[in-house]
Amino acid sequence: MEAIGQRRWVIAEGYLPRPRGDESRELASHETACLLNTGDLPAHVTLTLFFAEREPAGPYRVTVPARRTLHLRFNDLRDPEPVPLATDYACVIEADRPVVVQHTRLDSRQPALALMTTVAYAG
Repeated sequence: MEAIGQRRWVIAEGYLPRPRGDESRELASHETACLLNTGDLPAHVTLTLFFAEREPAGPYRVTVPARRTLHLRFNDLRDPEPVPLATDYACVIEADRPVVVQHTRLDSRQPALALMTTVAYAG
């Protein structure tokens, strides 16, 4: 299949609340970049996070195998540093091959869960 998507994407809004500690991984608040690589070669992807009050963090590096999807939780990013909690951020995603990026948030801080999803901005 032909590669679909763009090489640069932006998620202009991100926020990881502090965990409550009494929730399962499935129901913990999180932000996810859903990356789709429809091409025949792996896509090497970098993420750089931007903040209002400090210098950027990154690059974070992941690989999306050929003809696969990767649901990358920002909560799981550790190298070069964990994503700071309770801090607004934005993310620029760059790939060496076309990919599609969708942003999803689960906010479980209240009993009525909130789930939001949108396609990232292709730049």
